[in-house]
Amino acid sequence: MKTTSLISTLGLLTVLAFTTSATLAGTATKPAKPERIAFGQEVDITQYLVPGKTVVFDFTSEYCPPCRAIAPHLDQLHANRADVVVVKVDINREGHKGIDWESPVADQYKLRSIPHFKVYNPQGKLVAEGNAAREMVSAWFE
Repeated sequence: MKTTSLISTLGLLTVLAFTTSATLAGTATKPAKPERIAFGQEVDITQYLVPGKTVVFDFTSEYCPPCRAIAPHLDQLHANRADVVVVKVDINREGHKGIDWESPVADQYKLRSIPHFKVYNPQGKLVAEGNAAREMVSAWFE
């Protein structure tokens, strides 16, 4: 009886440890829709890379008209391409009205304009950023 309880407890702890580490490390598989992260706070975007997938990080704000205009295209890209993951990095802190250029994440990535993209290849290497990344991603819309 005690051995069975100990084994069950160890099994539960193993599952909890795995779940916690997977949550802390970001998404290991492609989510059904683009994940929204940061909310103005600093974030290590590489924790959201999905092995074997091209990952597009879209630095965005709900107060940015070009960001809102491109969002449906990014959602469709994420939905239609099994090899591409879109992660939306919200630069606005909660309660901030307007584009939050002073947010910790905007400062961390030295953002001067949005939408701003970073594209990582399936091996986790940054392959394009800024205008080059925007051109790359926009070509995928066609």
